[in-house]
Parts: sequence; structure tokens; C-alpha cells
Amino acid sequence: QVQLMESGGGLVQAGGSLKLSCTSPQSLFRLNDMGWYRQAAGKERELVASTRRGGSPYYHSSVEGRFTIVRGDAKNLLWLQMNHLRPEDTAMYYCAADPIALDNGPQYWGQGTQVTVSS
Repeated sequence: QVQLMESGGGLVQAGGSLKLSCTSPQSLFRLNDMGWYRQAAGKERELVASTRRGGSPYYHSSVEGRFTIVRGDAKNLLWLQMNHLRPEDTAMYYCAADPIALDNGPQYWGQGTQVTVSS
């Protein structure tokens, strides 16, 4: 079992930045695919960014060029740097991981961290 814990959410004005962190007391080394999902009120959860070993990072078209996902196995950390935030980025953000691929439905989820962007 892998526990994932997010932090770094908060309230920020449009145009501002936030950095989300996902950490675990267990090693993340065996988790091949990790990413960040978000769910806004009344909407379905969507994959924002992901990083798979040996592959290029994936970004949702709405965040490409503004968000950066970074994985640090040595520190059991996954970050999401979010710049130029927009009100439409407001959502609960979840860290997720899977030993094989997120496409199969992530095996592990964090509890989420709220990001609110004011206009």
C-alpha cells in the first residue's frame, strides 16, 4: 500500500503561481506512472499532467505551457508547478500513481488539495 499526501494548495489571484507537492512515506520508485488530476465543482475529474518512466510528460491542453510536472524519486516527491493561474484552474487537485499506467485507473490516490484562483 502506498499513501500519497498532497500539499501546497490555496487561494491565489489570477496570474499567480502555486506549487503542489505530493509525498509518501513509502518509496515511489516502483510506481511507473504518476500524475495530477483535478476536479472542479460539477465537473468530471480530469488528468492535468503525468509523468511515466521512459516517456515524455503529458499535459492537458488547457495547462500546457503553464504547468510543469516534476518527479523526484530520491525524495519520494512529485511536484506540479502552476504558473499564470486562471480562475478556470480552480479545482481540487489529486496526486495519483500506478505501478503500470494511469490509463488503467490509478491504483493509488491522495486526499486532494484545493486550489482556488480568484479573478
